[in-house]
Amino acid sequence: MRKLKTDELGRPSIEQFKEQPKLPIALVLDNVRSMYNVGSVFRTADAFAVEKIWLCGITGRPPHREIEKTALGATESVDWEYCKDIGQALDALQLSGYRLMAVEQAHPSLPLQHFQPLPQDRYALVFGNEVNGVSQEALERVETCIEIPQFGTKHSLNIAVTAGILVWDYYLKRFNS
Repeated sequence: MRKLKTDELGRPSIEQFKEQPKLPIALVLDNVRSMYNVGSVFRTADAFAVEKIWLCGITGRPPHREIEKTALGATESVDWEYCKDIGQALDALQLSGYRLMAVEQAHPSLPLQHFQPLPQDRYALVFGNEVNGVSQEALERVETCIEIPQFGTKHSLNIAVTAGILVWDYYLKRFNS
């Protein structure tokens, strides 16, 4: 076994990335306070060629040293937009044809393993604040909440981990079903 060198990975340039087809989802960060989490979500969005990231409320935005530390340049490749008001962001997404889903522990919620994306639909996944979760304003606007089943003593996963799980799950279901 031999580890591949960077030039053997066949990665697109930023220009090529911007032109290639995208995974039809948008990631919405609702008052995410950690710049490192924001940067990690950018990196995940780049890895899976996500359409766009929406940064809302107190969520930090590029350029920022802490975001760049984990994004590793993904802020240059991934399309993003800042909107102070989560409601306005969700309105814009809905008008653009996205189905709105929150990733939250709520009643009722849909366990992730039961979420089956429709191939013709685009989805906006709302991720919330590290302490308070998705805002009530956002919860009142979404179609449903998706929940990752957990079996340990902690009540939640880090937002960057959660985003990675959701995007990978969506990718698998979209292209392997």
